[in-house]
Formats: sequence, C-alpha cells, structure tokens
Amino acid sequence: MDYGHPLEFGAFLTPAAANPEGPVLLSQVAEASGLDLVTFQDHPYQPAFLDTWTLMTFVAARTESIRIAPNVLNVPLRPPAVIARSAASLDLLSGGRFALGLGAGGFWDAIEAMGAPRLTPGQAVTALGEAIDVIRELWDTSERRGAFTDGTHHRVHGAKRGPRPAHDLPIWIGAYKPRMLALTGRQGDGWLPSLGYMQPGDLAKGNAAIDTAAEGAGRDAREIRRLLNIGQLAADPGEFAERLAALALDDGIGTFILASDDPGTLQLFGEEVAPAVRDQVARERAARGTTAAATRSLAALAARRAGIAYNDVPAGLTAIEPGDFGYADVRATYMRGGAPGIVLQPDSAQQVAEAVAFARRHPEHDLAVRSGGHGISGRSTNDGGIVIDLRRLNAIEVLDEERRLVRIGPGARWMEVAAALAEHGWALSSGDYGGVGVGGLATAGGIGFLAREHGLTIDHLRAAEIVLADGSIVRADATTHADLFWAVRGAGGNVGIVTAFEFEVDEVGEVGWAQLAFQVDDVPAFLEGYGRVVEEADRDLTVFLLAGAPRPGQPQIVQLYGVIDSDDPDTIIERLQPFAELAPLVQQQVQLAPYARVMANADLGPQHGAGEPHSRSALIEHITPAFAEAAARMLESGAVPFFQLRAVGGAVADVAEDATAYAHRSANFSVVALGSHPDRLDAQWQSLAEHTTGMYLSFDSSLRPERIAEAFPPATLERLRAIKAQYDPTSLFRDNFAIAPAAV
Repeated sequence: MDYGHPLEFGAFLTPAAANPEGPVLLSQVAEASGLDLVTFQDHPYQPAFLDTWTLMTFVAARTESIRIAPNVLNVPLRPPAVIARSAASLDLLSGGRFALGLGAGGFWDAIEAMGAPRLTPGQAVTALGEAIDVIRELWDTSERRGAFTDGTHHRVHGAKRGPRPAHDLPIWIGAYKPRMLALTGRQGDGWLPSLGYMQPGDLAKGNAAIDTAAEGAGRDAREIRRLLNIGQLAADPGEFAERLAALALDDGIGTFILASDDPGTLQLFGEEVAPAVRDQVARERAARGTTAAATRSLAALAARRAGIAYNDVPAGLTAIEPGDFGYADVRATYMRGGAPGIVLQPDSAQQVAEAVAFARRHPEHDLAVRSGGHGISGRSTNDGGIVIDLRRLNAIEVLDEERRLVRIGPGARWMEVAAALAEHGWALSSGDYGGVGVGGLATAGGIGFLAREHGLTIDHLRAAEIVLADGSIVRADATTHADLFWAVRGAGGNVGIVTAFEFEVDEVGEVGWAQLAFQVDDVPAFLEGYGRVVEEADRDLTVFLLAGAPRPGQPQIVQLYGVIDSDDPDTIIERLQPFAELAPLVQQQVQLAPYARVMANADLGPQHGAGEPHSRSALIEHITPAFAEAAARMLESGAVPFFQLRAVGGAVADVAEDATAYAHRSANFSVVALGSHPDRLDAQWQSLAEHTTGMYLSFDSSLRPERIAEAFPPATLERLRAIKAQYDPTSLFRDNFAIAPAAV
C-alpha cells in the first residue's frame, strides 16, 4: 500500500567513541550529498559508543539543514520528562531539525546493569506509551497549569510545561511485535523498523496492524509515516533504486535510512539513488492516481470552525488552524485571550490583499488585524473568526540617508526598530514598550518617550502603502490619496491595512533614562505637582507617571519614568530636580543610555494572554485639583491596580488639530486606567471622566458606541465617516473601533 508520503532519505551512523569526529564528518557528508536525515543508535550501556544526545547536539551545531534523530532512543534509561526537555531544546537550538525516535528497550541485562528496572515485554510497551504521554503533555504549552499524567511506570504531577519545540516534533517508534505496532498506530507519528530484522511479509503485516490500531483510535492511518532502516540492497545504483521504489509503492515506505559509515556509499545514496527513486515513484503515482498524504490529522481537521472555507485559502499564504501545532502561539495577544478560526500570515502586500479577499468571502465572521499583539483597544484576536497576522512584514530599511527616511513593515516591533535606527544615530518616538508592533501604534497615534520634543509617531509618517477593503494596493501621502493619508494617522485600523510605513526620523544620541519611585502621602498634591513640573519643563523631557491601588498598612508608592533627550548629566539632573521636591524618593535610577536600550525591554517571543483586558482612557489638558482628587479616590477604591499619566503636549500640540485624524492636540496628558472588574472600573471612571476631554483609543477596551465621539471631534468624525464610505463602505474593517460609513 502506498500512503502517498513525500519521499525522504537518511543515514544511520554508528556513534563510535574510538573516532569521535567520524560520525560528525559523516553527518556533514550526508548533508552535502542531499540526504534529508541523519540518525544514531542509542545504547547508553555501551562504552564503545558516544552518548547519543551529546553527539546529536554536536552534529546539530556542525550542520545547517539536515534533520537529526535517535534511531531509536532507549527510553528505560532516559526519564521521559527529561527526554521532553532535551528534545524540545535540541529542536529549538537546531531550528526545528529534530525528530524523536523512541524504543521500549530490549537489552535488559545491560539496562538492568545500568540501574533501571527490568520490565517484561508487556510492561515495556505500557511504559513507552506512558512516556509518550508525559513527553507530549510537557510539550503542550497552550495551558498554564502544570502537567499531570498518572501512569504505572511514568507520571508527572504538576511539572512545569515547556519548552515548546520549534516545530511539530514527530515521535517515531521502533516496533515489531503486535503490542508495539498497536501502540504505534495509537500514539506514533512514524513506524521505524529495520529491514534486516524482518521476514518477507512483515512490512505488510506491520502496516495492517498499525492501520487497524490507528483507525480504532480515530486516526487516519496516512498520518503515520513509514520509515525503514536498510542496508545496501544492491551494488548497482539503478537496481538499488528499483528495489526502494518497490518498497515505497507496495509497502508504503516514505523514508529510507541507509545504515552505512562509508562516505562514498552515503554520497552515492544521496546523489544517485535518492533522485532515481523519487523519479520512479513520482511517475508511478501519477499513473496510479495516488493522492498525497494529508498534511493535517483527523484531529486537526475536527478542530476547524464552522463556516470557514479552509480549502479556499490562496496557495502560498500561510494559514494556521486551531488544530495546528503553531496555533497556541498565535491564538492570543499580549493582553487578550482568543480562539480564532484561522490565522493568516501574509509575507507581502499582495498576500495581504489575498487575505483581505478571503475575509470578504466570510462577511459573517469577525476580522482582526494584528501587527504586534497588544491589542488593548483593537480586537487583534477573536473567537471563531479570521485574524490577519502581519508579523512576517517586518522589514526595516533606510530609503534616504540624508533625509533620514526609513521604510518599516507593520509587523516589526519597536524594540527592533530602535535597534536598527540606533546604528545611524537616529530614533523615532514609539510608545514605552519595545514589544508593541509598528502597525497598531503607527496608525493610532504613538505617545512615546520623545513625544514632547519630537511629537507623535504619526507626525513622522510621510507615506504609507495600504491594502484597501476591495483588495487594491495604494500608496498614500500628502499629495496622493491625501484623504486616506489623513485618516491613516489616527484611525488607520478603519480604512485599510498598512503594509509599509515611510517615516522621517530624528537624530537622537544618548539620552537620560530616569526611573524614580516616591513615597506619596498626599496623592492629589503629588499628581498636581507632576502635572505642573511636566508642563513647565523643557521639551526635551517626557516623563510618565504610574501608580496602583494602595496596599493595606503600606505607604503609597508612585513611579515616574521617562527620557530626557540630552547626554549632559547636569542637564538631566536639572530637569529631574523639580520632581525630587514633590515627595521623598525611595528609589532612583538615572543613567545615560541609547534610546534603543531604553526600548529593549520586551520579550519578543509568543504571547499567551488570557481573558479580556478592561481599560479606560482619556486626554486632559491640565491636571487640575478636581481631577487629582478624583484620581486619588479612584486609586483608594482598589478597583484600579494600574493608573498611568503620559506626558504629551509640546511638539504634539504644534500640529494643527485638523491635520490628522488624531485630534485633541492641545492635551498635555493621556490618562489610562486598567482594572480586573469592568463594572467597578467604569463606576470609578465616571467621576474622573467629568474632568477630561477626548480620549486615546489605543488604550480603551470598552465597546461603548459613544467612545467614537469622545475620540474624534464632530468635524473629524464627519470627515472620517465620508472617507470610510469611500474606501470601506461595507465596513469590512469593523472589529477594531468601528466608524460607521456616511450614508451615500
């Protein structure tokens, strides 16, 4: 039976300790010869052999593309929880080049001599199945709770999960007898016997046993790859290729692993035999009409959400589904949990247009657009809908050195942008957290550590490449699609998907980076003082304030942190001194640092947020006594564990109110409050909101319809609705903060 698996070819090498460099050099020969895989036997009780894990790690470091696997790992001498960690680590270090071959044991005298208990054949099979359960449970990082399994021989009780492998790491099982074959059908990703240990007909019997067990477990038997260790079956390459082609077509073998330590034989196998086998099998499969093995398991297909035409995803566009290995790393954002029905990851503007077209064909499904993944206000994930994830559009390039003009993809993170610009002595004000994606912040506003001196992020935007709701790709700037360019700077999530930004950035050298903590007995007075100092300060100072609910029996601590754009220590201290007079300092750290180091404060790895963030936002011109009192009462309520004031004003206010969709330019401060309970948060926010004007949508998670009018003054909103009607009349982009199109 031919299972339709793509053919692969590998080497089975002896880990001889007498010549430790030998298997490493042979691995390099195998890679240079075009082989897909290099494997090593594992006999920890054999002093004539190198330790297999150590050898595989060393080979991974000395090769670039060939995959690596044990053939097969001796599980009785290796605790499965440790196997899980080791396998995932090697997979991560090798860039996803590892596969895990497992065996139940066999040489029990030697195993027992090494200190492991002797098992009967039945016990060994049970133990291997339990080991696989432990390994897979520890690899599953989609849950935060500890891992629990309760086997007779192997168990974990609350073990921490991870690390997660770099790819969907397959487990291949070396099996010959009925119970092991059944285990392979139930739990394995591949069957890995050696032809030399088999009699005629054993391959067919083994396949049948595996298929029966797989079907009994609700699996498609074609999910299980059939591998085979072989010797040199013929001296003539042509005859060798014919024999392997027959094994592929008649017995379903998809991976042939040649046991040889001769470099010439490995070269012949990779350069002559393997291509000939592929050609013969491809011709015969075409004649027979053999279908290729499915790329997704039945379990993965069962996880698909209703109503999404998964088979209609355009060719070449990466799609991650709920049952896929990578889904756990793309379902959520930094602050919000989610369970989208499909995540599309385009790598070009054209693919973004294809993803938009796919979304248009599913008007009943939510559509989220994601750049970095914070998504406090925007719904950059959803439940059962479509997510267009822009992380692959992350290029950063200099267009014009003299003008300091740069082109940045929406999927880049601001930490990466800061590092790239620092090489030229440049910087671009960009929030306060390096993990934020460029796309979301650069279309909403961008209140950052350089705002008072250099303005918002959007104030540096000179042009944008945008995919519109109809799939067309346009360039917008001050003269071309000027209305669209106006809307992108403050309401970009409503009018299209920006696939490239062109910014004119600033010359910025080392800056003063200050982190101060105060013991505050009079919170209203401190808030007023902070506001006064910021408004009176030179524009080179941009400092934010952070406070939380007071802890019983402990003094209230308020933190200030921000940047003074100067490399002169005296100037930095002079700018900060007025803050030191507001309350007793209990902690301080002031240092000279490149702006890139200030922004290097993020983990750019996968995001696993849970639940729903609850935040409210506003803009305010001055911190008045009434506002300060209301803020203090809100903090005292305990409903707000996170309260932040961000300094704006300065250069932000130099831009005319109607120059961009971001309005309320006269505000000197942005206000943000987060809470665990939305009702309590809203109740406390009401008294504070009486003293504010406008709001910054990036920090407001509420879905109140009136928030749109709070964010945009009437004239701005009217213009946005007209632009929405022109560029997105059916409101495809509606799951962020939806602006209704004007009636035509």
